[in-house]
Amino acid sequence: MTGGVGPVADGPVGGARLLGLGSYRPQRTVTAEEVGRRFGRSEQWVLARTGFATRRVAGPDETLVGMALAAARDALADSGRPAHDVDLVIVATCTTGPAPGVIAGHVAAGLGVPGAAAVDLNAACAGFCYGLAAAADSVRAGTARCALVVAAERMSDILDPDDLGTAVIFGDGAGAAVVGPAEPGEPAEIGPVAWGNDGARADLIELEPASQRLRMQGQAVFRWATENIARVALAACERAGVTPTDLAAVVPHQANLRIVNSIAGKLGVPDAVVARDGAESGNTSAASIPLALDRLREQKVVQAGDLALLVGYGAGLTWAAQVVRVP
Repeated sequence: MTGGVGPVADGPVGGARLLGLGSYRPQRTVTAEEVGRRFGRSEQWVLARTGFATRRVAGPDETLVGMALAAARDALADSGRPAHDVDLVIVATCTTGPAPGVIAGHVAAGLGVPGAAAVDLNAACAGFCYGLAAAADSVRAGTARCALVVAAERMSDILDPDDLGTAVIFGDGAGAAVVGPAEPGEPAEIGPVAWGNDGARADLIELEPASQRLRMQGQAVFRWATENIARVALAACERAGVTPTDLAAVVPHQANLRIVNSIAGKLGVPDAVVARDGAESGNTSAASIPLALDRLREQKVVQAGDLALLVGYGAGLTWAAQVVRVP
């Protein structure tokens, strides 16, 4: 064993809260016109079906670990917590590729906390919400005092550039959050998760065995998401003891903006801002929710203390949602 033994938590606490957020967006931008041209489609055709004007694509030097580390450092800086406080690192990703070992372990080592617990989690596009739930429960139970949740994806590694159904949708990037205990006497600020899975329909989004390229039955996925995910979002509100009218923001996974708009319409949240970061970033799978939430803060359309509903869904078919207070 090397690197020492990580810090030991002091026991159960009253609740968990978000302490900070961070992001990393690759340097290269690919426009709807550029990606559509490869298939003989117009920019307007791509926009009408996805809502994505641009998407970010990682370069050779923008590795999965490198993007995850950049987002993690950004979140720690935002939280005001030093890296050595971190005793749990969770990395949500479905694009680990050939990287050896546990990606979270590489992130912990890069931060200088090799004694922290480290685990990779694959719940595809719902991965950030799954990771956040696990981190919050660990803090509540006292098994962690400062947890780092990173969602990082290089979707470009698993795309078939000749597959119209996926090439016009996905992008790369990383987002992160720091989770710690709520202050004494304060309520929990990360609500209970509403999550689940329908493995019988997992073939709607899957890696083709021979090529290891992503394949998706787009219309079927669209129908499933627009028919079911709003109910998951409402269940998360109920578990948190809030109503949709209490929300300042709704942050759905950025699958495409037609799905985002459908879910928001069914929730009935006329006064809440709805994240549409996919218009600039594309569908970044697990990374889309933390990227979108952080962007809302950058734009100052949400403030510290506001309630935000996070809703993840995608391959598996897997879903998860929770209400959080913006840090």
